[in-house]
Amino acid sequence: MLTLPIKKKWFDMIKSGEKKEEYREIKPYYEKRFYGLKTSICGYSATHEGKVIFRNGYSNSSPKIMCDVFIHKGYGKEEWGAEPNKDYFVLKILSVEEIWSIKNIL
Repeated sequence: MLTLPIKKKWFDMIKSGEKKEEYREIKPYYEKRFYGLKTSICGYSATHEGKVIFRNGYSNSSPKIMCDVFIHKGYGKEEWGAEPNKDYFVLKILSVEEIWSIKNIL
Protein backbone atom coordinates (compact mmCIF):
# COMPACT_ATOMS: atom_id res chain seq x y z
CA MET A 1 0.00 0.00 0.00
CA LEU A 2 1.24 3.46 -0.90
CA THR A 3 2.03 5.88 1.96
CA LEU A 4 2.30 9.61 1.25
CA PRO A 5 3.29 12.32 3.75
CA ILE A 6 1.00 15.34 3.87
CA LYS A 7 0.91 18.68 5.69
CA LYS A 8 -1.36 19.00 8.75
CA LYS A 9 -3.70 21.54 7.12
CA TRP A 10 -4.49 19.23 4.20
CA PHE A 11 -4.53 16.11 6.40
CA ASP A 12 -7.17 17.63 8.70
CA MET A 13 -9.28 18.82 5.75
CA ILE A 14 -9.24 15.35 4.13
CA LYS A 15 -10.01 13.67 7.45
CA SER A 16 -13.02 15.95 8.03
CA GLY A 17 -14.30 15.40 4.48
CA GLU A 18 -13.83 19.05 3.51
CA LYS A 19 -11.02 18.39 0.99
CA LYS A 20 -11.95 15.86 -1.70
CA GLU A 21 -8.68 15.79 -3.66
CA GLU A 22 -4.93 15.69 -3.03
CA TYR A 23 -2.34 16.66 -5.63
CA ARG A 24 1.10 15.41 -6.58
CA GLU A 25 3.37 16.84 -9.26
CA ILE A 26 3.65 14.89 -12.48
CA LYS A 27 7.14 13.44 -12.13
CA PRO A 28 8.67 10.02 -12.79
CA TYR A 29 8.89 9.48 -9.01
CA TYR A 30 5.10 9.51 -8.63
CA GLU A 31 4.48 7.70 -11.92
CA LYS A 32 6.47 4.77 -10.53
CA ARG A 33 4.66 4.89 -7.17
CA PHE A 34 1.18 5.00 -8.72
CA TYR A 35 2.05 2.28 -11.25
CA GLY A 36 1.52 -0.45 -8.63
CA LEU A 37 -2.15 0.51 -8.17
CA LYS A 38 -4.98 -0.91 -10.26
CA THR A 39 -4.78 0.69 -13.71
CA SER A 40 -7.30 1.19 -16.49
CA ILE A 41 -6.82 2.94 -19.81
CA CYS A 42 -9.38 5.60 -20.76
CA GLY A 43 -8.64 6.96 -24.21
CA TYR A 44 -4.98 7.98 -24.20
CA SER A 45 -4.53 8.36 -20.44
CA ALA A 46 -4.25 5.83 -17.66
CA THR A 47 -6.25 6.12 -14.47
CA HIS A 48 -5.39 4.33 -11.25
CA GLU A 49 -7.38 3.39 -8.20
CA GLY A 50 -6.53 1.85 -4.88
CA LYS A 51 -5.84 2.53 -1.24
CA VAL A 52 -3.39 5.20 -0.12
CA ILE A 53 -2.29 6.06 3.40
CA PHE A 54 -1.81 9.76 4.08
CA ARG A 55 0.51 10.36 7.02
CA ASN A 56 0.74 13.73 8.76
CA GLY A 57 4.53 13.81 9.12
CA TYR A 58 7.35 11.37 8.67
CA SER A 59 7.36 9.55 12.02
CA ASN A 60 5.89 6.06 12.37
CA SER A 61 3.75 7.45 15.19
CA SER A 62 2.35 10.29 13.05
CA PRO A 63 -1.45 10.31 12.55
CA LYS A 64 -2.59 8.33 9.50
CA ILE A 65 -5.72 8.00 7.40
CA MET A 66 -6.38 5.35 4.77
CA CYS A 67 -8.25 6.53 1.69
CA ASP A 68 -9.71 4.86 -1.34
CA VAL A 69 -8.57 7.04 -4.23
CA PHE A 70 -9.09 7.41 -7.96
CA ILE A 71 -6.00 8.91 -9.62
CA HIS A 72 -5.94 10.76 -12.91
CA LYS A 73 -4.06 13.65 -14.49
CA GLY A 74 -5.71 17.06 -14.47
CA TYR A 75 -5.96 20.50 -12.93
CA GLY A 76 -6.45 21.00 -9.21
CA LYS A 77 -8.34 23.52 -7.13
CA GLU A 78 -6.40 26.48 -5.77
CA GLU A 79 -8.27 26.40 -2.45
CA TRP A 80 -6.94 22.87 -1.98
CA GLY A 81 -3.31 23.77 -2.70
CA ALA A 82 -2.98 23.51 -6.48
CA GLU A 83 -1.31 26.14 -8.65
CA PRO A 84 -3.50 27.59 -11.42
CA ASN A 85 -3.21 26.08 -14.91
CA LYS A 86 -0.81 23.33 -13.78
CA ASP A 87 -1.34 19.63 -14.47
CA TYR A 88 -1.12 17.26 -11.49
CA PHE A 89 -1.78 13.72 -10.51
CA VAL A 90 -5.18 14.27 -8.92
CA LEU A 91 -5.98 11.82 -6.12
CA LYS A 92 -9.77 11.96 -5.81
CA ILE A 93 -10.73 10.87 -2.29
CA LEU A 94 -13.54 8.30 -2.38
CA SER A 95 -13.54 7.29 1.30
CA VAL A 96 -11.55 8.04 4.47
CA GLU A 97 -10.76 5.75 7.39
CA GLU A 98 -8.62 6.73 10.36
CA ILE A 99 -5.88 4.27 11.26
CA TRP A 100 -5.36 3.65 14.94
CA SER A 101 -2.32 2.05 16.47
CA ILE A 102 -1.07 1.66 20.02
CA LYS A 103 1.29 4.59 19.39
CA ASN A 104 -1.69 6.86 18.56
CA ILE A 105 -3.39 5.96 21.85
CA LEU A 106 -0.37 6.45 24.15
